[in-house]
Amino acid sequence: MNYSMIDLPDVELLSREETRYNIKLAQEGDKNALDKLVKHNLKLVLKVTYRFKNSGYDLQDLFQIGVIGLIKAVKGFDLSRDIRFSTYAVSRIIGEIRLHLRDDGLIKVSRSLKKIAREVKQKEEEMKKNLNRSPSIGELAKETGYTKSEIIQAMEASKSPTSIYQTIHEDDGNNLFLVDSLEENTAESGISNLDKLELVEVLKKLDERSRLLIFLRYFEDKTQQEIADYLGISQVQVSRLEKKILAELRQSL
Repeated sequence: MNYSMIDLPDVELLSREETRYNIKLAQEGDKNALDKLVKHNLKLVLKVTYRFKNSGYDLQDLFQIGVIGLIKAVKGFDLSRDIRFSTYAVSRIIGEIRLHLRDDGLIKVSRSLKKIAREVKQKEEEMKKNLNRSPSIGELAKETGYTKSEIIQAMEASKSPTSIYQTIHEDDGNNLFLVDSLEENTAESGISNLDKLELVEVLKKLDERSRLLIFLRYFEDKTQQEIADYLGISQVQVSRLEKKILAELRQSL
């Protein structure tokens, strides 16, 4: 089967039972089952690939890389876990495309940013001991001589990607993984996994300070005052920025 064509076959997604059955066969070496899974998930690959349309790469080339990610998803999917294949596949497709772009030099953390991140991290640890709290970006800038923008950019660039199998809760030996949190009932939340990934892409378009503010506010559950202290600005400024950023996000979505 030629997977390089963007003109996709008009086929429906397989049911969850059919998908898992064919994954089992494909993992046992059945090439027909693998071809069937790929054919019925090409629309998913294209939808994910299209998010990278502004990367400077030919969409068809990225689509082929995405298909490789899909095939790796089939081979690596853990049938013992009660998660949807599409959730896992989207993660693997995006990862494969980003790996390709990173290896090709389009996504790269410069040596200068790595150097700044190391110095800032070391200074942050020193200041934590002396202040008995985490220093603000402004305080770090004053101590290191770097601008606030340079520090935020370095801190963002040095973060490691989160595995979807990262343990986020453990209770009596029963672990809750990050991927499980993506498996919310879409009928209740009204947000599909692809919608969530689209939100992630929109967040990446924000400037460093706005992205950090949203991260602290909605992912770290920080109060506006805590964020204000961290960024070295007033609580009123944080409130205004938050309203402005949320309005921008709504418009983008």
